[in-house]
Amino acid sequence: MIYLGSDHRGLELKGKIAKWLAGRDYAFQDLGAYEYDHEDDYVDYAIAVAQKVAADPPHSRGIVICGSGVGVDIAANKVSGVRCGLGFSEDQVHAARKDDDINVLALAADNIEVDQGLKLIEKMLDTEFIMTDSHRRRLEKITRILERG
Repeated sequence: MIYLGSDHRGLELKGKIAKWLAGRDYAFQDLGAYEYDHEDDYVDYAIAVAQKVAADPPHSRGIVICGSGVGVDIAANKVSGVRCGLGFSEDQVHAARKDDDINVLALAADNIEVDQGLKLIEKMLDTEFIMTDSHRRRLEKITRILERG
């Protein structure tokens, strides 16, 4: 399952992503925003997506969108079990998925074109995490830091 969430600044891009996912028969759920509200908060949508992904990490992915992508990235990473990465190039997203096992992709609606965003999503969905000793060791270090608070 792929979960989508955006604030008002990412609303248009999220709609295009939803159509793209539907056209490729991906199972997805849109967690909002559903209409333009200049006063909404990206945090609410990023956390909603992150919680869904964290509830079933092996079978879930998330896409979160705000103007810069940074806010949703920070918020999503506050949920235990989520590894969100801000995507800006296909090579970077490929490496983030393969090496760091990202399960949520943050996008910057103000800084990417629709086609670029779709390519980043496709790269995340098509790339498998490669569990090497070094990748495992690094992720375990991150987990220990989170557990200590």
